[in-house]
Amino acid sequence: MEKEENLNQDDNTKQSTEDNGNTEKLLKEDQTNINQDEMSAEATPEEKIKELEDKLARTFAEMENQRRRFEKEKDDAFDYGGFTFAKEALNLIDNLERSKLILKSDEALKETEALKKTLEHLEIINKDLISIFTKNNIKPIDCLNKKLDPNLHQAMMEIEDDEKEPGTIIQEVQKGFMIKERLLRPSLVGVSKKKDQKDEENKENKENLDK
Repeated sequence: MEKEENLNQDDNTKQSTEDNGNTEKLLKEDQTNINQDEMSAEATPEEKIKELEDKLARTFAEMENQRRRFEKEKDDAFDYGGFTFAKEALNLIDNLERSKLILKSDEALKETEALKKTLEHLEIINKDLISIFTKNNIKPIDCLNKKLDPNLHQAMMEIEDDEKEPGTIIQEVQKGFMIKERLLRPSLVGVSKKKDQKDEENKENKENLDK
């Protein structure tokens, strides 16, 4: 019984010690806050004015940044709001080109007046579409005989050609377009490359044998 009482007394003593420690900690924190408040209260009017001026300057700077971001977003929405629609509309031009190729390869229509008339009408439609796009700042990329630019062109194949400098675009697979200063879609192209040295040697050997 006495043992249990001693244990209880020890627990009470320990709890009392912890409570005293927590109280001292809170008192120290309160004293620190009081000291900080006193230091703040001791600031001179000039220091307080300078602090307010700094806060006001930061506020105006943040407001100006937000205004610029808003203006840029508004301009982008106005200039490129129809970006997705324009990109989808390019399928019309692609389909016209495919239709022309299919008609030209049809043996039954070759050299016929009907084919000639049809191709003329398709070409008129194609020019009208390009004109409409151009009026809305959507312009085709001029790429033939120019150096490959990864920002505007996508190389689909290499074609041996010793007359052109390597990397020159000599075939346009699919026409690319710009919308104002932004790429709408890249031109799909074929670029030139030098003939392999081995092929040249085989050709020379064959010519020598023929002689």
